[in-house]
Amino acid sequence: MSAHAGRLRATLIGLSAILMWATLGLFGAGSGKVPPFLLNALCFGLSGVLAILWLAAKGKLYLLRQPLKVWAFGTLGLFGFHFFYFTAIRNAPPVDANLINYTWPLLIVVFSAFLPGERLRLHHVIGTVLGLGGAALLITGGEGLSLEGGSALGYGAAVTSCLFWSSYSVLSRRLGSVPTEAVAGFCLMTALLSALCHVFLEQTVWPAEASEWLSVAALGLFPVGLAFFTWDIGVKRGDIQVLGAAAYSAPLLSTLLLIAFGFGAFTLSVTLACIAITVGAVIAAKDMIFRRRARPETASEA
Repeated sequence: MSAHAGRLRATLIGLSAILMWATLGLFGAGSGKVPPFLLNALCFGLSGVLAILWLAAKGKLYLLRQPLKVWAFGTLGLFGFHFFYFTAIRNAPPVDANLINYTWPLLIVVFSAFLPGERLRLHHVIGTVLGLGGAALLITGGEGLSLEGGSALGYGAAVTSCLFWSSYSVLSRRLGSVPTEAVAGFCLMTALLSALCHVFLEQTVWPAEASEWLSVAALGLFPVGLAFFTWDIGVKRGDIQVLGAAAYSAPLLSTLLLIAFGFGAFTLSVTLACIAITVGAVIAAKDMIFRRRARPETASEA
């Protein structure tokens, strides 16, 4: 497999994570009134245990033997992002916190310029900014940010959450020798820390019926499970700038899914957001989509 084909394959695998994250809203709505940290513990616990069982069946448990700094990096990346995101939406208006948090795709594209072998080009920036604009329109409904009724803690946590995830995604590239299978351990540690936060910060509310348990299971299998493994492959070996720009399709697809299942309505702001995010993603990925074939070398004239 050529280097380009391998990079394209890894990018497509990474894009599957974005498709899975698009189901967060739908499955989250179906999980009932389970508090965030308990939901986090259940989902990461399920995904981590299943991944460990898969590794055991394949005889690959040895891949979890990683240096302490790798365990710290992976656990802080997954847990830190969710901890600060939950803190943000509890201490600031959720729309404001969500929009601030969703600057992480833009930061991924910007931070990628510091990676060896990566070049930040103008079309990457244009595409990502268009995606941010579309996400802003989608999240706010075209009504703008209030920036009122929240605390410095809430807004600070929103900024921190986006810094955590963008840094985790970009720095994962520097840990390319760490196998993706190690994410199983990160999931288990995140589940443990989330359970501790639940004990001290939340009141326990379990899923009330079978459909809610099924939604929790779906979350653990896909957007809070498999997605982190495919994202790891994408950011380590794929086109990280394309992945960053394409990430803005997650809130759009999530909204469309909610509308399709009767949890919302199709509005002008959704239409405009769809256009902006789609055009932005195509612009950012133009090198991958419209890659020119190398011209054959012409023989020099005698």
